[in-house]
Amino acid sequence: MHIDNRAAAGREDGFAMHEFRFIHTSDLHLGMSFGSLPDQVRGRLVEARHETIGRLAEAAGAHGAAHVLLAGDTFDSETPSDAVRAQALAAFGAADGLTWWLLPGNHDSLAAEALWDRLRRDAPANLRLVDRPAPVEMDGTACLLPAPLPRRFPGRDLTAWMDEVPSAEGLIRIGLAHGPIQRFGGADDATPVIAPDRAARARLDYLALGDWHGQMRVDARCWYAGTPEKDRFRHAGRGACLAVSIAGPGAEPEVASIDTGRFYWREHALTLTPGIDWAVGLADTLPDAGPARRDTLMSLILEGRLGVEARRGLTARIQAVAPEFAHLQADDTQLATEFEAEDLDAIAPGGALRQAADALAADAAGAGDEARIAAAALNRLYGLLREDAG
Repeated sequence: MHIDNRAAAGREDGFAMHEFRFIHTSDLHLGMSFGSLPDQVRGRLVEARHETIGRLAEAAGAHGAAHVLLAGDTFDSETPSDAVRAQALAAFGAADGLTWWLLPGNHDSLAAEALWDRLRRDAPANLRLVDRPAPVEMDGTACLLPAPLPRRFPGRDLTAWMDEVPSAEGLIRIGLAHGPIQRFGGADDATPVIAPDRAARARLDYLALGDWHGQMRVDARCWYAGTPEKDRFRHAGRGACLAVSIAGPGAEPEVASIDTGRFYWREHALTLTPGIDWAVGLADTLPDAGPARRDTLMSLILEGRLGVEARRGLTARIQAVAPEFAHLQADDTQLATEFEAEDLDAIAPGGALRQAADALAADAAGAGDEARIAAAALNRLYGLLREDAG
């Protein structure tokens, strides 16, 4: 693949000759296994992550950029398989005219000495490993200030050194780092935060951050790029990267999002009540029928309450449309079932079975785990008897 390098050369499209264009991305997590999802979709998701390298190269070409900044967690673990590593390096190397700048993150920190030794040995000429906190010149136009992670939990703000480092006059200052600027509520809450005003403190024209998997603007000069291929429902939508243009030192960056993701992740809460047509509510919630569903992962959170027969219909409809999606899951733990007298009559008009049904219905009307267990048992009993009757 050839990349049109117009970033630092004079151009005829009206932009200043010293404008610097690049792609900012992070958190590719190559080799992620998606162990919590069914086998039939896991392979497709793993392959889509590898394909992001080519899509990022295409985004760079469309943006007229000669550089891609990878702000950490390029690999999902410190021990990616030989195939994951070798195929990634081959894909990076295939982007002719494009330079990749790879920063160690918390998942692939420098503590993984074997990984980084192999990367240094096998990296193609267009892959630059920024594994030291030292300024690096980029095409005589920009100065890159990287903050590589020496270990998963570094114990300090690794961007602090940028404040004191000068750069040659006329060079655009770009910081590259991986980590939180606030407590995101995840497993890494012990990690010190990056100063949210680091760009101003260090006189950076742009601070490219990784770690947060959704795109986020911290301020005009500081952004999280998000992952180019989504990997969880927490960050809904399709993966994307950031296309950045900086006219010169001191100029405010122009930042635009470019879609790069193949799969669309969507989580939606559907609130139901007996007075609402559940079929209409479900149809309005699901994306339109068609081939796009094949690349959609959908998580339905069912809330409220439904009558027992309506609930059986809803469950059957979800099961019927699920094969059209890459993955469709429904969480009904917050959906209560209302049992009317005629529902209990359908189970048994009297006798011991009716007494058991009445007891379960009374428990199901309560709250907590016991109520959910009782409702599930009563639903199962109702369903079994209906199947026998059929």
